[in-house]
Amino acid sequence: MVLDANRSNILCFQHYLLSLFSKIEKMSFAGVLADADVKAALAGCAAADSFSYKTFFKACGLAAKSHEEVKKAFFVIDQDQSGFIEEDELKLFLQTFGAGARELTAAETKAFLAAGDVDGDGMIGVDEFVTLVKA
Repeated sequence: MVLDANRSNILCFQHYLLSLFSKIEKMSFAGVLADADVKAALAGCAAADSFSYKTFFKACGLAAKSHEEVKKAFFVIDQDQSGFIEEDELKLFLQTFGAGARELTAAETKAFLAAGDVDGDGMIGVDEFVTLVKA
C-alpha cells in the first residue's frame, strides 16, 4: 500500500492506520495459524453470542499448537503488552485474528474471562491462557 497515493507529500492518517494494521495483521499469526483455519473459526462465531473459546481454539488450530506457539499468540492478543489479557482486550479478541471481525458481547467476554482467570485477579496471564487453550 502506498501511503502517499496522490503524491501530495501529505500523509493521510487513514491510509497510515490501514497500512499499520495490515502489517500488524500479517505479522500477528503468520507462520503459526493457517489463514483458512482462522477464517473458518471466525465464520463459526460471526453471530452474536455464538462464541465458544473451546470451539474457536480447535477450529483455528491453536489448540493443536505447542506451548511456545500458544504463548506467541498470547503476546499478540495482549495488545497493551502488560503481560495479561484484560477484559477490554478479550472484548476485541476476535479482531486480533482478523480485521473486521466482531467484538465479543458482554456475556461472551465475561464467560471467557471466568474460564481463563484461574487465580481470580480479573485478568488472564500467559500460563492461564496456555491452560485455557489446551483444555
